[in-house]
Amino acid sequence: MKDLNVDNLTSEIKKRAYGLGFDLCGIALARPLGEYEPHFKAWIESGMNDRMGYLARDIGKRLDPADLLPGARSLVVTGLGYYADNIQKDPQAPILSRYVYGKDYHSVITWKLEHLLSWIRSVRHGAGGKAVVDTAPISEKAWAAEAGLGWQGKHSIVINKDIGSFFFIGILILNIELDPDPSEKGEYCGKCRLCLEACPTGAINENRTIDARKCIANLTIENRGPIPEELIPLLGKRVYGCDRCQEVCPWNKNARPNEIPEFNPDPELAVMTVEDWKNLPVEKFNRLFRHTAAGRLKYAQFISNINAVTG
Repeated sequence: MKDLNVDNLTSEIKKRAYGLGFDLCGIALARPLGEYEPHFKAWIESGMNDRMGYLARDIGKRLDPADLLPGARSLVVTGLGYYADNIQKDPQAPILSRYVYGKDYHSVITWKLEHLLSWIRSVRHGAGGKAVVDTAPISEKAWAAEAGLGWQGKHSIVINKDIGSFFFIGILILNIELDPDPSEKGEYCGKCRLCLEACPTGAINENRTIDARKCIANLTIENRGPIPEELIPLLGKRVYGCDRCQEVCPWNKNARPNEIPEFNPDPELAVMTVEDWKNLPVEKFNRLFRHTAAGRLKYAQFISNINAVTG
């Protein structure tokens, strides 16, 4: 097959990305994002990364895609919506973040990006790339803004005018030239402070960063020790992640439930009572969560979280 020119290839990549189910797709020119380094270093030096020490390593490399793919020239940045209505029927049941209702997004998005990469290789001789989904040292939020997908809201999460903020970011780093989209330089939160005021633990800073030492998502997922006693009453029954700042965001008022079959929740989750959760056996935990994002959490930690919020 004859190689497509840059314009046609860029247009066709976006068309195929949407065909694969992505809600957003933008192109960014690969370059070191040095302007972000001082802010990231200041956040690390303040200790707000909590026990996530890996974030402090090789900060400069995190901002340069060429460190992940030598010869990187372009980035295809995608967004995949995951919003779903709250499915849990028992109002007393421990609460799960919406993104763990279905299959692990890492595998879902990686498959889509690899499929896209295979097609690119078929139409552009010598094309090479690397799919990145929240597991490699790269600043996804910065690249989402660079590719025009949206801006970083006051809750630190990227917001898109059309679909809000309930979306995953997936990146395909390529060694070929594409036409970049205009970066998103605007800021459309205005004077709104709903996310800061609604955060149960006050973890959202004034400068669009999060204090992970207080963040419920970090405390219930990344944290490998007991949740601080003074914060337990503030969890609000949340045992894996927290959606509160996104739930109150005006840009999400018209959020539409996703149409990704892999993200369909297990019906059993919806009907589990508080007693079911308190007496969750390891076999059932593995069956329900082995293939979800919650599968990264050990059973003992999950039960510890449940015990903390159920008293």
